[in-house]
Amino acid sequence: MIDTSRRDATGRAAFSPQTSGTVATAGRFAARLGLFFAALFVLVGIVTPFFPVWLAAKGLDSGQIGLVLAAPLLVRIAAVPLAARLADRRGALREALIAVCFATAVAYVAVALADGFVAILAAVVLMAIVNAPAIALTDAYALRGLKDSGRAYGPVRLWGSLAFIVANIGAGLTLDILPARHLIVLILAAAAMVALAALILSPIRPTAAAPAHGERARDLLRQPVFLAVIVAAGLVQSSHAVYHGFSTIAWSAAGFDGLTIGLLWALGVAAEIVLFALSGWLPPACGPLVLLLIGAAGAVLRWTAMAFDPPGWALPALQILHALSFGATHLGTVGFLAQAASERLGATAQGLFYLALSPLMAVTMGASGFLYAAYGAGAYAAMALAAAVALVLTAFALRANPAQRQA
Repeated sequence: MIDTSRRDATGRAAFSPQTSGTVATAGRFAARLGLFFAALFVLVGIVTPFFPVWLAAKGLDSGQIGLVLAAPLLVRIAAVPLAARLADRRGALREALIAVCFATAVAYVAVALADGFVAILAAVVLMAIVNAPAIALTDAYALRGLKDSGRAYGPVRLWGSLAFIVANIGAGLTLDILPARHLIVLILAAAAMVALAALILSPIRPTAAAPAHGERARDLLRQPVFLAVIVAAGLVQSSHAVYHGFSTIAWSAAGFDGLTIGLLWALGVAAEIVLFALSGWLPPACGPLVLLLIGAAGAVLRWTAMAFDPPGWALPALQILHALSFGATHLGTVGFLAQAASERLGATAQGLFYLALSPLMAVTMGASGFLYAAYGAGAYAAMALAAAVALVLTAFALRANPAQRQA
């Protein structure tokens, strides 16, 4: 049975007391990590809502856009677990993260120069090979360093969410001013900024040497609760496929201008920020699996409502549910992974999660283009179904893990 009663990843645990000499160091670590999160999510905040718009401006249809967006997710199946395991074995999370960020910046240049469906698909696959491990390595680096410095994850991670909002609004305004084909310039600038921000990340304490017969990745995969949780979390996150791939296109077709679209995206992330900021004060009953259960329920409600093509006045309320469908799910996932695996397998546990997440996201993203072309807003019904399955799996994990109920 996995012990998830220790609440040291979502910000509510009691950390070892810090001496006055380590407080400043802890503050520097958190500040530099917060700056890196901000840079990273400026890039994510431009790419997620507006890369599909750039693809459409390059002449790709809905089906081709769905396939291009799905390709990086397939690449993750192999790239993320491999990179995470290597980083754990070598104790080089920071160094691996720097290399990934610089390679990503170079790869986006190839994407910018590509023209036509086949060339763009090939360039995106190349970019995905080097970029795929970025989020997993970042979270593994952050969780280890924050644990040592006595800081909670959520309040530092929220700087990424704030930057995501700024990027949403900024790119939305740019879309009103410049042709959509020029959005790639923003992406290139953001990728370069991430690479530079990675250079200032603080070194972290190396992990202890592995015992001869210590914990292995396969030991985690033999645990039903671990498998249920990573699949459930993957289903909830992948249920955002239609939203990520086609909400901006749909709202543009409905007559919303770029600023309004950017504000709608920003509202969802603002709700997520509030949850991250308050994560250190959540009641003890809100352990990782409870957060995941709440996230799955929020996703079912959100996508069911979106399937009915709600009027514009209802969209802000549905966007606020992003705090649950993404925010609660993310906090629950990173908290569970940090507690389910030893420190030595921190990045490996993240990699195993992406091993489950990537094919699920690839399937939902690849199908989302065809579903949207055929059913429009009705495509969200399939996303609600995926979240409902996640709800059942999480309930099973809670039932099979009584310690979690007292977390």
